[in-house]
Amino acid sequence: MIQIDLKKSLQGANGAMQLDLNLEIAEGQFVTLYGPSGAGKTSTLRMIAGLMQPDSGKLSVGGAVWFDAESGTNRSVQKRGVGYVFQDYALFPHMTVLENLNFAKAKGASQTLVNQLLELMELGDLQHRKPETLSGGQKQRVALARAVVQKPEILLLDEPLSALDAGIRHKLQGYLKRIHEEFKLTTILISHDVGEIVKLSDYVYHLEAGKVIAHGKPETLFTGQSISGKFKFTGEVLKLEQEEILSVLSILIHTQVVKVVVSHEEAEKLQPGDQVLVVSKAFNPLVYKLENG
Repeated sequence: MIQIDLKKSLQGANGAMQLDLNLEIAEGQFVTLYGPSGAGKTSTLRMIAGLMQPDSGKLSVGGAVWFDAESGTNRSVQKRGVGYVFQDYALFPHMTVLENLNFAKAKGASQTLVNQLLELMELGDLQHRKPETLSGGQKQRVALARAVVQKPEILLLDEPLSALDAGIRHKLQGYLKRIHEEFKLTTILISHDVGEIVKLSDYVYHLEAGKVIAHGKPETLFTGQSISGKFKFTGEVLKLEQEEILSVLSILIHTQVVKVVVSHEEAEKLQPGDQVLVVSKAFNPLVYKLENG
């Protein structure tokens, strides 16, 4: 359990802002911090990692106090057991993929973990290449593997996929989910992509101006409804066609276009470009519009 009760005065684009957080994250959860730029999301990750010192409050992880302004406790970055993945990869340019992983490897960790990550992230054929020869998606896979090779308790992801195109982004989302589950991590992601959040997250905190204004399961938060169904997919409405009795939606799900039949009343609530959640329930697809907060 991560217990966060922290305050920090920040200077943002719109002037001074007070970051005031009080939230709990269960061990093993995949949580997303969502909200506009300047809301305090990156500062939250930096305080958890020990890269920014709060003004006041307390941070506890698994019952151990990492920061307590009152007692003067402030665990060092190296002792926090955190893996951090940035948007800009932050790889060592003069090292190969394998050398980047070996350099970051936790003290005493075996080469088996490095080999496992090379296989899991499909980096085996790239291990002797340097970052300058890799694509953006390949670099981000290396950055993710490098964060995990440190054997962290917590994985912090600061918009790691935002600069990638849709196809690569979809593939990397799969890697993120796999890493989270394989290594039983507690993962905190920053993302503005509602579809990505619904696909990956167990829980979402919506931040604005330094405060949590809403929180809950992603489907509930972005549709306003509690949704159940065996299969759930996020997609984008491409086209609406009105037939005599029903309407047909063309929806882009990942890289495939699927057609879903809905009532005219449901179709009237949608337009091309809308992000939607498609839920399969008793062989009857249901479509919910995803609202941006």
